[in-house]
Amino acid sequence: MDPEQIPLRDLHLPEVVGLWPLAPGWWILMAMAAAGLGYLLYKQFKKWRWNAARRLSLRELRRVRAEYEKGADALTLGKELSELVRRSMLAYAPRAEVAGLTGDSWLEWLDRDLENKPFTQGAGRNLESLPYQRPETIENEVDIGALIDAVHERLKTPLSGGAI
Repeated sequence: MDPEQIPLRDLHLPEVVGLWPLAPGWWILMAMAAAGLGYLLYKQFKKWRWNAARRLSLRELRRVRAEYEKGADALTLGKELSELVRRSMLAYAPRAEVAGLTGDSWLEWLDRDLENKPFTQGAGRNLESLPYQRPETIENEVDIGALIDAVHERLKTPLSGGAI
C-alpha cells in the first residue's frame, strides 16, 4: 500500500490546562492567607491604639521641653512634668493602683520595669519636689535635663502586664 494513500490525520494535542477556574485547594489556601493577613492587621491596629496615649504623652513632653528651652521657668516645668507622668500612667494602669500614690511609693511605682531606677536613685527623684522648691535654688540643686530624660524613659517604656 502506498503511504500517501493511507487516511491518517495529524496528531491533535489536548488544550493547555488553564489557571481558571482554580481548584478548591487554592481557594482554601487563599482564604487562609487572607485570614492570617487580617489577623496580623488587627493585632497591629490594636497595638497602635494601645500605644496612642504613649505617643500623645511623648509629643506633650517634647512641647514641654521646648517651652522650657525657650525660657519657661523650672517651677512650671516641674508642675507640667508631674501632671504629664501622672496622666500618662493613669492611661495604662488601674486608677486605684496609681491615683493615690505619693512620695516614695509613687517614685518606686514609676521605677517599675526600668533598669536604672531613675526615680528612686537618680534625677527623677526631683519630680515630686521640683514644683515646691524655691526658684533661686533650682538651678543649683536639680539637673533638669536628667529629670526630663527620666520622664522620657518612663513614658517610652511600656508597663509590664499590659493588654498587648
